[in-house]
Amino acid sequence: MKRLFQKLHLLNRKSFYIALTIITFLGFTGFALFEMTKSQVTVVQEDEELHVRTHAETVGEVLNELAIDVGEHDELSHDVDEQIQPNMTIKHTMADTITVTIDGNKDTYHTTAETVGEFLTEEDINVKEQDQLSHAQDTQITDGFALKMNKAFQVTIQDADDKNKSWVTGGTVNDVLEANDVTLDENDKVQPKLSEEVDAETTITVTRVEKVTDVVEEEIDYSVVSRNDDSLEKGKESVIKNGETGIKEKEYEVTLENGEEVSRELIEEEVVKESENKVVAVGTKQPQPVQMSSEQRNSDSSNGDAAKTLYMEATAYNWDCPTCDGRGKTATGYDLKANPNGVVSVDPSVIPLGTKVWVEGYGYAVARDTGGHINGNRIDIHMSKSQAQSFGRKTVKVKVYQ
Repeated sequence: MKRLFQKLHLLNRKSFYIALTIITFLGFTGFALFEMTKSQVTVVQEDEELHVRTHAETVGEVLNELAIDVGEHDELSHDVDEQIQPNMTIKHTMADTITVTIDGNKDTYHTTAETVGEFLTEEDINVKEQDQLSHAQDTQITDGFALKMNKAFQVTIQDADDKNKSWVTGGTVNDVLEANDVTLDENDKVQPKLSEEVDAETTITVTRVEKVTDVVEEEIDYSVVSRNDDSLEKGKESVIKNGETGIKEKEYEVTLENGEEVSRELIEEEVVKESENKVVAVGTKQPQPVQMSSEQRNSDSSNGDAAKTLYMEATAYNWDCPTCDGRGKTATGYDLKANPNGVVSVDPSVIPLGTKVWVEGYGYAVARDTGGHINGNRIDIHMSKSQAQSFGRKTVKVKVYQ
């Protein structure tokens, strides 16, 4: 019995080892088969590659196995429901949160773009050549990146008669003028003020102001000085010395705006030449009474008192004048050569021909003549040539007798 028990014990022990060997073999074989059925997958994240073997069926399952959380704005190369393929490469790009300020308006963006230029294209943000960016377009974007952009607009510059437009992104009037090489002189005017901020509606007006000196010559009128002369008949005048005008220089400061005079101010004046007075002799000698013919005296005594008194513009003439015919005859045929005194020329519509008159400063006379220039309230007195030349023109009292 004892020997039988020993045989059985040896048999059981051998079977155990055989069974254990079989189980181990099957385990290794199963494990090898399990590993062999896994798919090779490469996951790329933030420029790092992770190579894994997996039995996951979808992209999402692979990411879950690797505890990779895909954000709302992240970029994934495949849909999460897409089936895993052998040797598949899954690329996960995490979105960066950035701020963009355009003309002072700030917004937040989530982007997977690598550079500023890619981001602007991605968001369809148009950038002109004249716009101002805080960073170059090839600048790399990182989380928390801040981009500023000032969009350019045109400002009109009216410089005197020249008109131009300039691209700017803001600033003051002074900034715009300096950027366009517009220099200002001390007296120039600018609207709006140099310190004012510009916008797309701004027109900058530069008024060129120039101050120049202008020297002007003006005449100084002479005065007329009268001197009594008892050798000259009363009512007559004679020029002793002709007057001469003087010269005065006036210096003005003239203000020109864009070449046009807008004001002038007198700053200095100087008399270059003094004026010289005109000296006139005024007669005080009482005139000799006019010798009348017997015919005139008879007419005078018979006519009595004057019918009317007139104040007339008087001149003097002589029959021997440059424009006379030399016959010495009046319009009524009266002979002035033989009877030179007491004859006047009149307008017959005012004083009828043949009428006796008394003329202040002359005496009695008869209206015996007419003249082309003697019209209306005028009277021309016949005198000697020398007297007529110095008589001049004056207003006299005339008594008309009937």
